[in-house]
Amino acid sequence: MSIEVKNLFKYYGEQAAVRDVSFSIAKGEIVGFLGPNGAGKSTTMKIITGFIPSSSGEVTVCGMPVDVDSLNTRQIIGYLPEHNPLYLDMYVKEYLEFVAEIYKLKNIKTRVAEMIKAVGLDVEQNKKISALSKGYRQRVGLAAAIIHDPQVLILDEPTSGLDPNQLVEIRELIKQIGKSKTVMLSTHIMQEVEAICDRVIIINKGQIVADDTASHLQLDETHQTVYVEFDKEISKSVLTKIPHVRKVEKVGGGWLLETTDKVDLRKEIATYAQQQNLLVLTLKTEERTLEEVFKELTK
Repeated sequence: MSIEVKNLFKYYGEQAAVRDVSFSIAKGEIVGFLGPNGAGKSTTMKIITGFIPSSSGEVTVCGMPVDVDSLNTRQIIGYLPEHNPLYLDMYVKEYLEFVAEIYKLKNIKTRVAEMIKAVGLDVEQNKKISALSKGYRQRVGLAAAIIHDPQVLILDEPTSGLDPNQLVEIRELIKQIGKSKTVMLSTHIMQEVEAICDRVIIINKGQIVADDTASHLQLDETHQTVYVEFDKEISKSVLTKIPHVRKVEKVGGGWLLETTDKVDLRKEIATYAQQQNLLVLTLKTEERTLEEVFKELTK
C-alpha cells in the first residue's frame, strides 16, 4: 500500500481531533477524503505528510514510517495544503525554480517549463504571484506539489477558487496523475468526487464513518424508490396495492413508488403492468446523491 494509517489519534489538549482512524490507499488510486468543517480532514493529512506529529498510531508512506523529522517520506510526497503558502513577492517561474532547487532536481528550467504547461500557467508565468487570481495561485501551488514527481500526492481543497473551465482542466490533470501515483484529496464539491475519485472516505467528529466507492455508498439497502410512467391514467389507491409498495407519490406525469423491503420493486411494477394490460413508458430507480449520503452520515 502507498498509504497505510493504523489506529491514528491526535489530541489538542484533552480534545481529540482524530480518534482511532485506520485506512489504506493503494498505488494508482484517487481517494476523496470528505467531512464537514472540523471533522479532522486537514489534521489527518498534515500527519500523513509529516507536518505535525500524531499522538499515537502508525502512518507509513510507501512502506516508510512517517514522522516530523523524516526527509525520506517528504521526498516522495507532494502536498498542497488548504491555505496555499506562496511567496507573493516572487515571480511564478522564480518560485517554481526555488522549489525545484529545494528538492535538488536536475534540469530545473526544463522541469519548471513542463509544470507550467501541465497546470496551464503559460500566460501567467512571468507575473508576480501577488498579481495572480486565487485560481492561478492554486495552480502554482499544485505545480509546486508535483514538481519533484512524487509517488504520493496529498491535496487539501485543490480546486478552491477555480472557475468552471479551470475546474475541468485541473480535474483532468489529477486524473492523469492518479494513473501512476496515489492521490488523496479533500473537497466539499461532491461532483468533483464523483468525477475523479475511485473511492470515498468520510470522516466525522474525528472518526471514519464510511469507506467505499461513491456508487456503492449511493445504494440504499434500507429502501428503494422507483419512478414509473404508464400509457394510461391510473389512481394512487390502485398503485398502493402493488406488492411491497409502502409509499406512492405523484410526480409530474408519473409516480414515485417506495419500498422498505429487500426486493427489486421494478419487477413487481412490471408484473403488475402486465396483469393490468398497461404499457410502461418509463421505469427507473431513483438513486441518492452523494451529497444526501454525506448529510446522512455527518448530520
